[in-house]
Amino acid sequence: MNKNLLIIGFVWPEPKSSAAGSRMMQLIEAFQSKKYQITFASPCAKSNNAFNLESIGVAQTSIELNHTSFDDFVAELNPSIVLFDRFMMEEQFGWRVTEQCPEALKVLDTEDLHCLRKGRHQAFKDNKTFNETFLFNETAKREIASIYRSDLSLIISEAEIDILKNQFKVDDSLLMYLPFMLDSISKEDIDELPKFENRNHFVTIGNFLHEPNYNAILYLKETIWPLIRKQLTKAELHIYGAYASQKVNQLHNEKEGFLIKGFAEDVNGVMQNAKVCLAPIRFGAGLKGKLVDAMKNGTPCVTSIVGAEGMFGDVEPNGFVEDNLELFSIKAIELYKNETLWKEKQEHGFSIINKRFNKIEYQNKFFNKIEETTKDLNKQRLNNFTGQMLQHHTLQSTKFMSKWIEEKNKN
Repeated sequence: MNKNLLIIGFVWPEPKSSAAGSRMMQLIEAFQSKKYQITFASPCAKSNNAFNLESIGVAQTSIELNHTSFDDFVAELNPSIVLFDRFMMEEQFGWRVTEQCPEALKVLDTEDLHCLRKGRHQAFKDNKTFNETFLFNETAKREIASIYRSDLSLIISEAEIDILKNQFKVDDSLLMYLPFMLDSISKEDIDELPKFENRNHFVTIGNFLHEPNYNAILYLKETIWPLIRKQLTKAELHIYGAYASQKVNQLHNEKEGFLIKGFAEDVNGVMQNAKVCLAPIRFGAGLKGKLVDAMKNGTPCVTSIVGAEGMFGDVEPNGFVEDNLELFSIKAIELYKNETLWKEKQEHGFSIINKRFNKIEYQNKFFNKIEETTKDLNKQRLNNFTGQMLQHHTLQSTKFMSKWIEEKNKN
């Protein structure tokens, strides 16, 4: 069997900067465990935070948008699987893969549902309750079309699976629930973590280019942190994240204990030093990497309903889920002061990692699904008439627009 995987990345993975970067590295690790030869290609420029994939044996290639050079590249590579990182890459390159490598299994990793994130953001800006009017936006039309054109779409959250099935009526055979795939936490790991009495202050973390993260920092600064600081006059809130702009840095205020720390070179160390993680996320989608980092490192959290979505399942949360800002502050203070409560919530976090994000379990499910889909690929494609229709109509327009741009660029 040809075990040749091509990943077409929207960006080069930055596992220290974002949950999306960590997710991509987990997928790469999963394919490497099955001895796949992996090529990662992207039209995006590399930042200094990009992971050096060649250091783990993954070939790196820059590709061009709207250029026939990709056709030659993918035909020569002849991958058995093409993984599109976000729907935008399937839009750009999917038709070329179909033309050059029609037998390749096309897998879409949505990262999170972009239409859900966008719709929630718009509802928030309009100060209205989120509903299907906001969900069925222009991005949704593109994203759902991409899911139909793909043979399999990886969905990171159970909540998003439900939305795709119930609101968008996507057939279950095209979807797979694949959350974060994490190493189990052993008793030995837990024993090595800093104890309650050796930790200080509050922490929050997140890529500042991501609007939900910046909004949460602003919300903390203007409403929640003053309430906490009033009761805990010596406590500090340490705020970490990649790509801190001037508007982020100007929020720094030592007198208020509101400290912008910038990029975290060692996320685990940052989390282990803190007593409580705060994540009052008001809009967004997917799974929140900051909550996973907190749970792995034994740091209880206070988060919002949006922040908690898809995280805990039927396991008790590793802290509190609260949208009311006064109650959010009260719970944060309670966690910070009450060692018994803190330890109880910490234990819940370890259970969530081990029960809900078990790496071995989900890797096995993933490759069973790939094998099953590959075996019945022609039948599945025949059954997916909507996908065939979109492949024909939408990609004809995308294809000829791309070719027009290519010709224009020659002049």
